Amino acid sequence: MKLPLIFSLLFTLIACGNSSESQVTLPEIANAEPVEVPPQDGLKRAYFASGCFWCVEAVYESVKGVKEVISGYSGGHTKNPTYEESNTGTTGHAEAVEVIYDPEVIDFATLTDVYFGSMDPTQKNGQGPDIGSQYRSIIFYQNAAQKKIIEEKIKDLAGEYKKAIAVEVLPFQKFWKAEAYHQNYKKNNPNDPYIRNVSNPRFNRFKSKFPQLLKENKAD
Repeated sequence: MKLPLIFSLLFTLIACGNSSESQVTLPEIANAEPVEVPPQDGLKRAYFASGCFWCVEAVYESVKGVKEVISGYSGGHTKNPTYEESNTGTTGHAEAVEVIYDPEVIDFATLTDVYFGSMDPTQKNGQGPDIGSQYRSIIFYQNAAQKKIIEEKIKDLAGEYKKAIAVEVLPFQKFWKAEAYHQNYKKNNPNDPYIRNVSNPRFNRFKSKFPQLLKENKAD
């Protein structure tokens, strides 16, 4: 039986931390040289932040050519950040995902399309009910070619929205893996009110936009 609306909303608002703290990305991070992660066993890695990592992980896990998605933290200045520290908004990190993919099946440009097609690129410092610098939207680039792809897609998107695009474009530096209980969160916690009320609707909107990219027999 579903929870009353007020209790569902309460769980939705607290599920992913929901701090209203705001912090601007430090110049030394924004202007750093990107770190390129070498392929392993033919698989590449890409890094994205877009609100709660539970939602983003579920989206990318459903995409053809994606072998694994790991939830974590990136974009900040604190070493070994924890979930509790990240939620204070003082670490500079955003909740992010590491997408491990087969470049023979899907490329970085398409992963970027998935990113923009599964979120609101105009919302600053958050996605949906998750508000704070730790939920800000970032695409991390590892080289000049990736940066060009991202910038061109943002330029194309700008004409589709009345508001400015709020997605940050940052050089990738390091990804810190989140605690074990955050991994595969949607799959392991299907009845969590946040999953039912926020993650599932976001996931379903994505599926309706990109049915051709979905893995076969992918469960909701």
